[in-house]
Amino acid sequence: MLANCCRWVKNPLCPCGQTEMSRIDTCLLLGATGVGKTLLLKRLQRFSVHGLDELGAPPPTLPTVGTNLIDINLKRRKKVTLRELGGCMSPIWPSYYSDASSIIFMVDASNTRQISSSCIQLLSVLAAEPLQGVSVLLIFNKRDIPCIMSLIEMKSLFRLEDIFASATQSITTLELSASSGQGLQEVFNWLESVTVK
Repeated sequence: MLANCCRWVKNPLCPCGQTEMSRIDTCLLLGATGVGKTLLLKRLQRFSVHGLDELGAPPPTLPTVGTNLIDINLKRRKKVTLRELGGCMSPIWPSYYSDASSIIFMVDASNTRQISSSCIQLLSVLAAEPLQGVSVLLIFNKRDIPCIMSLIEMKSLFRLEDIFASATQSITTLELSASSGQGLQEVFNWLESVTVK
């Protein structure tokens, strides 16, 4: 058992002799099926290596059954692990909460039929005991699709003012088009701001 003690985080008290501390933060990427979580994951991975200029065309994606996991290197030698949990896995999301240092919750801004269920999922996530005090990024995705609701209308439907007033978490909202890349820099900046140095 001791042989694996430094596999993920180096411990200064470990008998293996490694003394350098290295914390790898985990950000959970949550949201209903089809909101664009997998595409955001792939876009952030490419963006972290190549920047916005070489983002390229959106890669093909399939609905996630299970989890997707990637590491992203941030500035100043910081690193964050993004763990996407499939929307169909929402009943077991809580089993991953204790490892989370931050949350990205995505909403499909073009799917009005999914708004109420997304709001209920968000409230459930915010109420979870292990997530009290973590930073939350609420993303309204697919902003590039015409005839969608405005951000003001989305905030009104979600009753975000009430959520902000009662939540114990710091919540940031952002509009995004994972397909075009609009808003990726802001997501990346948020990850840098909430990741432990």
